[in-house]
Amino acid sequence: MPIVCATGCGRGIKTMFKRSALPVLTVLGVIIALWYAACVPMNSAWTAQQLARSGATMTVTETVGAAWSQDRPRLPAPHQVAVELWDTVVMKKITSKRSLVYHGWITLSATLLGFAIGTSLGILLAVGIVHSRAMDMSVMPWAIVSQTIPIIAIAPMIIVVLYSIGVQGMIPKAIISAYLSFFPVVVGMAKGLRSPDAMQLDLLRTYYASDAQGFWKLRLPASMPYLFASLKIAVAASLVGAIVGELPTGAVRGLGARLLAGSYYGQTVQIWSALFAAAILAACLVAIIGLIEKVALRRMGMRQ
Repeated sequence: MPIVCATGCGRGIKTMFKRSALPVLTVLGVIIALWYAACVPMNSAWTAQQLARSGATMTVTETVGAAWSQDRPRLPAPHQVAVELWDTVVMKKITSKRSLVYHGWITLSATLLGFAIGTSLGILLAVGIVHSRAMDMSVMPWAIVSQTIPIIAIAPMIIVVLYSIGVQGMIPKAIISAYLSFFPVVVGMAKGLRSPDAMQLDLLRTYYASDAQGFWKLRLPASMPYLFASLKIAVAASLVGAIVGELPTGAVRGLGARLLAGSYYGQTVQIWSALFAAAILAACLVAIIGLIEKVALRRMGMRQ
């Protein structure tokens, strides 16, 4: 009996792996193949110029190989980005100014601070909007209008204003992160707090429940799935805000600084590795929130 159970479990794990991992790996393989194919026309112009100067000729295989191995390509090949990531994440000390772990930690610190500020502000505004008609009519339109302003335009204004009063460093970047992250939380939390239907609210009234009891016993638990969905969007937006906040200041630390340095010196491989580091960091943050969501909702009796 135990042998049969073990065999069945093993087959189940293999089937689950095929269903979940195989489609992801297939799409990833297609993306990488298209990426390699795009490198050839993007990088072949430089190779053609060098051949025209020297008068030499190259076969198709040599042309493709040259397009995939340039030091400063227009579009770096996947293996070049992977090598750069390995070199700057694993091979460099985390205290080195060339380590992406070092720069990633600088950006992550501002991201988490801005995310905390934006989430707290968003939750407070959502609670006020749901319980106050005046706030709903006045605050929500302004919150929507605030998101129509391009962050690349408002970021320098925030940095200049705060610098004029002596505030610099992590705080301006955190405020920009909070600016981007509070809106998804406001919308999601307000939607969640309003999700209980009229029958559930009437049932609480028949039990003479106060507004505070209705909030803690019904509205807040019902809003949790909406809140966590908005937090996943907010944390990614917060990371974008932290990176954007590093660009106007000419920062020398952070993932934004790596992007700036790469653009100044034409190091496209460095630019792409910083972009991938930011994407990996965002994916990890979203995954952490997803894990917290599963644990929290399961303990509240909601199936996930």
